[in-house]
Amino acid sequence: MADTLIVVDMQKDFVDGALGTAEAVAILPAVKEKIAQYKAEGKQIIFTRDTHHEDYMTTNEGRHLPVEHCIEDTEGWEIYDGVYVDGCDIVNKGQFGYTGWTDYSFRSVELIGLCTDICVVSNALIIKALFPEIDVTVDAACCAGVTPEAHAKALDTMASCQILIANKDA
Repeated sequence: MADTLIVVDMQKDFVDGALGTAEAVAILPAVKEKIAQYKAEGKQIIFTRDTHHEDYMTTNEGRHLPVEHCIEDTEGWEIYDGVYVDGCDIVNKGQFGYTGWTDYSFRSVELIGLCTDICVVSNALIIKALFPEIDVTVDAACCAGVTPEAHAKALDTMASCQILIANKDA
């Protein structure tokens, strides 16, 4: 059983690439600090990586979000420079939420990353459904949404589902 930090999709395309935002850039120092804290405490850290392929525009997601991003083995797919720390797992996922979380043994989970209203909320809800008795926390100061309004709505949704929200007013 591990206390685990899940760093969701902190990839170049979501920070300052194809789908980047000023809010995503602004959370970088807090994200790096949170990762360093978990690493110093010897806790488990897992990175997720949104992973698409050359046929992205013909997929269901591509038809709904027609912006090529996170194409495997491109610069935009890589975890943002200075965010990844050696020795951590990386989970490549093809859609919003990863469904293989049962491969892990969690005592508690904290999620940070991008985008609050898409991949963070999806993974938080999946983890809460799979592990209903553990504490699942999202640090709002280490997340950014597609828009500030979407970020706030996603935090409210997660709080309604008994996911703890840290630094909501940060």
